[in-house]
Amino acid sequence: MKPSLKKNDLHPVERQAFSFFPGCSLKASGHENTLSLRNFCDQVNIDLIELDDWNCCGSSSAHSIDAGAADRLPMRNIALAPRGQPLLIACPSCLIRTKTIYLKIKKDPELRESYERMWETPFDEDLEIIHFFDLFERIRVQDFIKDAASRLKGLKVSVYYGCMLSRPPDFRFETLMDTQIMEKNLSKLGAQIIPFGYGKQCCGTYLSAAKPKLAEKVVNQIISKAVAAGAECLVTACSMCHLNLEIRSTAENPIPVFHFSELLALALGVGDHTKWFPRHIVDPAPLLKDRHLI
Repeated sequence: MKPSLKKNDLHPVERQAFSFFPGCSLKASGHENTLSLRNFCDQVNIDLIELDDWNCCGSSSAHSIDAGAADRLPMRNIALAPRGQPLLIACPSCLIRTKTIYLKIKKDPELRESYERMWETPFDEDLEIIHFFDLFERIRVQDFIKDAASRLKGLKVSVYYGCMLSRPPDFRFETLMDTQIMEKNLSKLGAQIIPFGYGKQCCGTYLSAAKPKLAEKVVNQIISKAVAAGAECLVTACSMCHLNLEIRSTAENPIPVFHFSELLALALGVGDHTKWFPRHIVDPAPLLKDRHLI
């Protein structure tokens, strides 16, 4: 039976299984995001079962070069998803590419027929394609931890969602963001949330290779605004944003940038942060040691 995503379904007794599509960024440049995400999910009774033989979803270049390939790439991943399990995707860009074609198939009988003929499997009308944030409609982190309010105590964090989760409205991402999922969960773990007004500003990741100076300007603006507001670190919802905020920053004294999953796993005392932090350009360890959090 498929687990339902209901707000009143808190602290499930039994473990829940979710299919998991990591995508290229979480398997490569953002591998520390995957490691900490798995550590966190395991601790809150969620098993992530990676899709067997998944492929790149086509983001960010396929839809600009070959519309057919841009459709077929996420189609194949959808065809690989087993029935009866929600499909969790943590990368906002991968999620948009996958859910966009899924909704197109659902609405277009001819495209559905083409999909079933191409991949030789019936289209699953009941497949739930969800973001990592959706999990927080069914769990409360503090239910899985003692002394929750002290775990990130003293850490001054500015929350950065990026622009991808602000669109499109059919995906209800805006609703998820309006509930301030990262702010609420991190504050319940003791972190001090520092508002800075740039949490949904585009970081320029799609221009990072073509126009690095423009991306550099945008990134420096985001980081400088967070520092001016009093933040000592940023936390992101997107591994591509995380990478861009680190590699394109030319700030003289850059601040650490965390994946949301890293802070969650750290607060729950699971996983090995010595495998995550060496992958960062700005090492978060000195800050965390100074705050007596590691």
